[in-house]
Amino acid sequence: MPKVPFRLLAILSAVIAMLLSAAAVPRGEEPGTPAAGGATEATPNPSRPGKTGLPLPRFVSLRAGEVNLRTGPGVRYPIDWVYRRRGLPVEIIDEFDTWRRIRDWQGTLGWVHQSMLQGRRTILVVGEQRVLRRDPEDGAPGLAYATPGVIGEIKKCRGDWCKVVLEGFAGWLRKSDFYGARGDEDAQ
Repeated sequence: MPKVPFRLLAILSAVIAMLLSAAAVPRGEEPGTPAAGGATEATPNPSRPGKTGLPLPRFVSLRAGEVNLRTGPGVRYPIDWVYRRRGLPVEIIDEFDTWRRIRDWQGTLGWVHQSMLQGRRTILVVGEQRVLRRDPEDGAPGLAYATPGVIGEIKKCRGDWCKVVLEGFAGWLRKSDFYGARGDEDAQ
């Protein structure tokens, strides 16, 4: 083995140490995985395609009556929250392998396995009691009152209004009356 001058070894050691410190990964994360947690992160650009080719962000709903929200994309990450409401609408904002990063109606962020989500579009009535209207206009006759916390299904959207079904009643609600649709989308 050829002899390497001490000075060259010192330089090589310094370069290697610098490279290793630059590639350091925070504890509990691996290179190549998206960031875990962090409710202050910016929302991805509307309609950018995810790894699956589907647009991000997009709304889906919870498939099961019990869904674990994790701090990162994998079972090794701790459970941060447990949802106990099947059909609750959530927004997928990122994808990693078989994991989806979601945001709920309160702005909570976390990761769930794709098998716990379904493409069925639902809504969650928010705020105060709302009037389900016959037509998509403020002066239209009311059909029923929608109580905050009620989950329904979106049928279609037109501008600021969406036709929804809530506990057997079909009518129109403003997008600002519920969580489950972005203001700039027309759901079909």
